[in-house]
Amino acid sequence: MIAQPTHVVPTVDMRSEGKHVMKNLLRVTVMFVIIIIGLLGAALAYLSYPGTPDRSRFMAFDGYIGLPRDRLLNVLDYLTLNGNTLFVTSESSGALFKIALDSSNPPASTVEELPGTGAAHGVALLPGQNVAFITRSEADTVDIFDPDSLHQLGSIPVADDADAILYAPSARLLYVANGDAKLATLIDPEKRVTVGIIHLPGKPEFSALDPQTGLLYQNLEDINSIAAIDLGKRSIAGQWSLAPCEGPSGMAMDPKQRRLFAVCSGNATLVVFDLDTHRVITSLKIGGGPDSVAFDPGLHRIYSAGRAGKLTVIQQDGPDAYRVLDKIHTHYGAHTLAVDPATHKVFVAYASLFAHPRIAVFSPTM
Repeated sequence: MIAQPTHVVPTVDMRSEGKHVMKNLLRVTVMFVIIIIGLLGAALAYLSYPGTPDRSRFMAFDGYIGLPRDRLLNVLDYLTLNGNTLFVTSESSGALFKIALDSSNPPASTVEELPGTGAAHGVALLPGQNVAFITRSEADTVDIFDPDSLHQLGSIPVADDADAILYAPSARLLYVANGDAKLATLIDPEKRVTVGIIHLPGKPEFSALDPQTGLLYQNLEDINSIAAIDLGKRSIAGQWSLAPCEGPSGMAMDPKQRRLFAVCSGNATLVVFDLDTHRVITSLKIGGGPDSVAFDPGLHRIYSAGRAGKLTVIQQDGPDAYRVLDKIHTHYGAHTLAVDPATHKVFVAYASLFAHPRIAVFSPTM
């Protein structure tokens, strides 16, 4: 018998190789977790500590007005100016903050608080009377309060999702936009009762009153349109497209030059609407997720703020001529603002996580 040659085949310790693979997988997993924790930590730090807004040639940062912290996450909503007093609502806690403004040193402004139940939104004050109204979307009410003492005086039930509110002097009515219900509630502020409703073809957001015609203009977020409402007849007088606007939200008006400004949350755009011809005449790109817009007639400037944390400054050179001067980085969630036409100061409401909510104050420099 002839012996056959034999070949020795090396063997591999499969258990050892498996341990090596598991160690590498564990290392990768640990590194991935560390990276995720680091990113979350950085995000939390950013949301918790807003820092200082970007420098701008056109706006100076005057400082913050600190507000009481009611919970871990604080989201502010409408800002309403009444002389040297600024009212700010909290969507997250339902509180109303009353700020006595110190124009020479904004951080020294004093703050009072009216606690409340249900997300707080718009505020309307009756001229010459010591009474004011605030909408609450979760409670489906319009609450009545004394703007001097901040004592609550009563409550009026309204339809679902009460949001924007304004007083129309010519009709002597309070107008309340009920978003989800797609209607407007009309309230007699003297009798403090609901006196009617107006059904709307879309979901209402902000509204504005034309002092020349008495018509109320209401943007309709879900159908990219605007409606004119005759409060005397309690009916819709007209409806027009706001294209290229997607998701119209905030609204401001220049009644002298017959222009209306609407910001569009869906495509970060501001459109200029002619109140006489009822058409959009131009549009501009602005900061992302815009929610509010304000017009300063003295300086012919338009300001917008949105969830992306950009304060957009626009110059009105004429009724049909506009240019973006700057997009100032503020802070994520700083989405609402107001402008004081007397001092030209701009107030921007910041959302906050862990930290105290605050109002950033800016002054124009040129």
